[in-house]
Formats: sequence, C-alpha cells, structure tokens
Amino acid sequence: MRTIKRPGEHEIEIKRSRFRCALEVVRTEEEAREFIALQRRRHHEARHHCSAFVLGDDGRTQKSNDDGEPAGTAGTPMLEVLRRNDITNTVAVVIRYFGGVLLGAGGLVRAYGGAVSAALEEVGLVDRRPVRVVSTTVDHALAGRLDNDLRSAGYQVIGTDYAERARLRVLVAEDGVADFRTWLAEATGGTATAEVGDRTHVED
Repeated sequence: MRTIKRPGEHEIEIKRSRFRCALEVVRTEEEAREFIALQRRRHHEARHHCSAFVLGDDGRTQKSNDDGEPAGTAGTPMLEVLRRNDITNTVAVVIRYFGGVLLGAGGLVRAYGGAVSAALEEVGLVDRRPVRVVSTTVDHALAGRLDNDLRSAGYQVIGTDYAERARLRVLVAEDGVADFRTWLAEATGGTATAEVGDRTHVED
C-alpha cells in the first residue's frame, strides 16, 4: 500500500467549473469526517463537497459521498483513483464551484477523478512497508556499540531503555526477522536475543 507524501491541494477548471481537490493523511474515520467538515466550512460558498477515503493497513475501509451530484459521478470515481493507486490512510475532498455549464454524467466522472489524480501528482506518494518492532537486551557496556552497529547495518533504532540492562527497540522488515536474528547473534557473540513485538508500518 501507499499513502500521500504530504497534505495538499490542487485545482483544475473544466467548462468554467472549478474543481479543487484537498488531500490529507488520516488514520481513522473520525479524522476523515473532521477533514471533510473542515473543507465544508472553508468553502461554504461552493455547491458541492464530494469526498472519498481509504483507511487501514490493508485499505479495507473505503467510503465515498457524491454530495448532491448524480449518483456515482463524483465520490465513486474519486474512490476509484485512490484504489487504483493502492492508496490508504488518505481522504480526498473535491470542492466544486459551479460555472454554469452542465457537464453530463461522463464529464462529471472525468472531472472528479481527474481532480484527485492531479492532486496526487502534485503531492506525491510514498510506499508503506510492514515492519516488526524487535527488542534486544544487552549489558550497558555493549549498548553504545550495538546501537552504532545496528545503524551502520541499516536498521532503525527507535528507542533505548536503561534499567538493569539496556533494551534497544529496532524496526525490522517483516520478512527480515530471521536474518536479523542471525545478524544479532554474530554482532554480539550470541549474548543478545531478539524478542519480536508488534507489527506496524513505515513510509519511505
């Protein structure tokens, strides 16, 4: 899956109607609906505020709204653009300022889908990779060197806790846990073990 690199807006004009697409990164349906409401307030004079969003690590939650446009001519093509680009955790709102010329069903589908596509091209996309949070515990005297070795080997250290021993938390690609165990055993002479924790995602 992918998500947008940054929030942003982009506007296209078709037969005097302006279609402004606003994109935002969201994690929950509540956040998505809050963003849609925000765009309604900001552009209260616009005729339509159509929306689509996809949520979840697998993109399972998908919803759209035509907001008064003929059924299937706005929210559905917007959602299809998000799906076609394998995008998740993103909400798109297209604000239409009516220009006085009717576009017809086909014209609306192209306009709303095109507005989202143009906005996505403007903000860019990043890949989301599944990773595991892996913890390893070593003596304090070894912690600094292990931290350096981990970073040199390309692993991302996200935190270190110091108690009786030092506990380092590392992000490891989900399909690379076995290789990490081997690397860790070699780097520490077998004195450290790996405890595999939660699954999460990183974006790059």
